[in-house]
Amino acid sequence: MASDAWISSSLPYLRPVEGDQGDAWGEEAAARGRRGTQRIVRAGEVSAPAVVARLLGIEDGDTVVVRRRIMYLDEEPCELTDSYYPAPIAAGTCLADTAKIRGGAVALLAELGHVGRRVREDVTARMPDAQERELLRIGPEEPVMRLERVVLDGADRAIQADLITMPARRRRLRYEIRMG
Repeated sequence: MASDAWISSSLPYLRPVEGDQGDAWGEEAAARGRRGTQRIVRAGEVSAPAVVARLLGIEDGDTVVVRRRIMYLDEEPCELTDSYYPAPIAAGTCLADTAKIRGGAVALLAELGHVGRRVREDVTARMPDAQERELLRIGPEEPVMRLERVVLDGADRAIQADLITMPARRRRLRYEIRMG
């Protein structure tokens, strides 16, 4: 692993951020003396791709709300993050808009009565497609990691699905599991 690899944990992104900014990524980067920013490139209603339908437990093509972002670390793109929400939860809310959400998406979901209680993540590695290479500014021989995450509420209903693509050489994922 390269010494400049970013070690990341999912937990900060699953809890509401305190204060008005709602930027867990910016806070995590700042705590390490770095600058984390993001650009929302698309938000709104779309037809669910097959992988999203599977994660959310809905039919292929059902309407969902997406927030598509490019994450930057010190001005370099480091992650492509697409967050999807079932339309009955997110349609007509700030989740369907490109503006920053006060307190973050997790806080807004909680305000709407949807609190995550369980998370399932799958991580795979593959070669990037042309668009991913361009957006992440990586070469054709550099693999990416793909994290698929689904957030479930207390009744095991899916309230959010994330598809995250990141350059493998610049990332290391850390999982800590409390037992007992």
